[in-house]
Amino acid sequence: MAAPAEESAEPAGREPRLRDTPEDICFEATANAIALHPARPLLAAGDVDGDVYLYSYSCTEGENRQLWSSGHHLKSCRDVAFSQDGQKLFTVSKDKAIHILTVEEGRLETRFPKAHGSALNCVLPIDANVFATGDDNGALKVWDLRKGDAILEAKEQEEYISAMAVDGNGKLLLTASGDGTLGVFNVKRRRFELLSEPQNGDLTSVALLKRGKKVACGSSEGTIYLFNWDGFGAASDRFALRAESIDCMVPITDSIVCVGSLDGVIRAVNILPNRVLGCVGQHLGEPIEQLALAPGGQLLASCAHDQKVKFWDVSELAGLVVDDYRKKKKKGGPLRALSRKAVGSGEDFFADLRDEAEPEAAPGSDSDSDGGD
Repeated sequence: MAAPAEESAEPAGREPRLRDTPEDICFEATANAIALHPARPLLAAGDVDGDVYLYSYSCTEGENRQLWSSGHHLKSCRDVAFSQDGQKLFTVSKDKAIHILTVEEGRLETRFPKAHGSALNCVLPIDANVFATGDDNGALKVWDLRKGDAILEAKEQEEYISAMAVDGNGKLLLTASGDGTLGVFNVKRRRFELLSEPQNGDLTSVALLKRGKKVACGSSEGTIYLFNWDGFGAASDRFALRAESIDCMVPITDSIVCVGSLDGVIRAVNILPNRVLGCVGQHLGEPIEQLALAPGGQLLASCAHDQKVKFWDVSELAGLVVDDYRKKKKKGGPLRALSRKAVGSGEDFFADLRDEAEPEAAPGSDSDSDGGD
């Protein structure tokens, strides 16, 4: 057996090195999409060549392992998502196909070959049987695996659907679109509810915060727009970051999100009161495609155009206390490093990371309080 022979080659008494975060995972092509398993240390990734990979990751040096790969998609894999029970992996592609793979073996279990009329962009499992997909043309479909078909089809938005989120009851589905609108769909009643007013720039991401009472959307203009849960028509607040864009966003706590940008920086942002807390990590100068949070909220994974998946320690974010009182900040100061790997280490790159601008509040905004709702 090969494994014991490898172990015997290890110097006597040498323990495998334990790291704060797993080592980077490198790909031959740019990974567009990543997802972390809801219970186990597994990472799924889809790349621009249409290949899908499953890795196990570990904080023990040398222990990251590729478990399987799948080349069923004919074009770029745009999004990947684990089912809620962690047994299946959903993948969608520019080839308009939806694939459902078994997590254990990477076996193609279900395939919808021409699921949409346009290239698919995102997928979101809603419950054990129902999932949603959005395409480049603004079309949304909600599917039921028991029926093997779509149970809701709608085209209310003019541009690509970039991201989706669903409430805790699996009732209301939110869709962010390149036309600057937030769409609201009732999954239970299988109908369209409403569209928000268009915001400036493409809406690129959507997240539920404040126990589901607030919705945050990132935009290509580098602004976070906030909506009240019962007021999707118009943004209640907006917060302009000094970032080229917000291309992806993931909630870390009920008040803190991490956002990825074209400049390759991952910023931690507190919502209400609105503050940029600092830099969690970076892909030097490489646009960030997607972020994913591990179960337990200790590790954040990111993929970017450098063909790497990197891991970041975000365990201390939950303990940060953000005061309503805004201290006078020294303009031009460096962005605070929030993890060991985010420290500049002498890189000139970090000299260009400056404190973010003050939030630009909408009329009647509640930018420094929860607004009591």
